[in-house]
Amino acid sequence: MAGVEEVRVVVAHSQRATLRVGDVFLKVDVEPAHADVEPAHADVEVRAMALAPIPTPAVLWRRPPVLAIAAVPGEALGVLGAPSTASSAAWTAAGAAIRKLHDAPLPPWPGPRLEDVAAELDRECAWLLANAVLPADVIRRNRRVAEAALRPWEPAFIHGDLQITHVFVDGDEVTGVIDWSEAAPGDALFDLATLTLGHEERLDDLLAGYGDAVDRDVIRGWWSLRSLVASRWLIEHGFDPDAPGCEFDVLRARMQEP
Repeated sequence: MAGVEEVRVVVAHSQRATLRVGDVFLKVDVEPAHADVEPAHADVEVRAMALAPIPTPAVLWRRPPVLAIAAVPGEALGVLGAPSTASSAAWTAAGAAIRKLHDAPLPPWPGPRLEDVAAELDRECAWLLANAVLPADVIRRNRRVAEAALRPWEPAFIHGDLQITHVFVDGDEVTGVIDWSEAAPGDALFDLATLTLGHEERLDDLLAGYGDAVDRDVIRGWWSLRSLVASRWLIEHGFDPDAPGCEFDVLRARMQEP
């Protein structure tokens, strides 16, 4: 039919689907099992974007379980598994934007708890070992590295899922940060680690904008922890953590360190 925009599936799994129609993204979320206690992902996303002091997509409409948001200009900083072609200045600008977010007042809903993070790590490491998904020494080495992240943190306003594909730049300017459904009070270094996962060579550029007074061992701990915890979910939802440059390579890289 003439005039009808092409519909493109951006991501789809059992919990969420995102479609693109022209310059509009349609996000369809499964409502939480305990909706009276846990807010829907889209509700968190809308509230977080309204509070965030950095560029975010415009919300066009919300008709549960669908959220429509406008595309942001520019291109993503990169993708996991391939070198980022963004400039050093763009990464530095991203660091400055993240610092601005982390310095903002906390959102008024709870964030992740340290004890829950530790329990999830133990559970996922046990599954990886039981299913021989990776060599046991790789899993155990990264479990030790992850210990650095398991310490009390001063809560900051974090994005919570700051993957490299969620930060958009135009030249050297940040034009928008997308996908805010995991935003909450949490560990600021988790955001920095998530953005540089698989792009560790860009950490210096990022910190040039963010500020270098951070514990890099904690960031390394989050690289290991996130990769260990995410692996089963990725496998069960049709993604490949063993693709070049992805989570398993991040875990293997720790074996080369003293």
